Amino acid sequence: MKIAYIPKGVCSRQINIEVEDGIVKSVEYIGGCNGNLKGIGSLVKGMKVEDVIERLENIKCGMKNTSCPDQLAKALKENF
Repeated sequence: MKIAYIPKGVCSRQINIEVEDGIVKSVEYIGGCNGNLKGIGSLVKGMKVEDVIERLENIKCGMKNTSCPDQLAKALKENF
């Protein structure tokens, strides 16, 4: 299953996520800190959805109440 998630409160404008049988197949961020977000996508590839949520949920970015990793966790919780 593929989804396009619109994050809130962060620099990235969209997160494209592909999950198959509870495993993250790919994550692509549009906008935001390119290198860091490519790294996150690479690190979570092959992980179970629940493990990604557990690791990334509630991470903050500076003074913001959320972050791009936290928004990925929210997208996974809402959709998978």
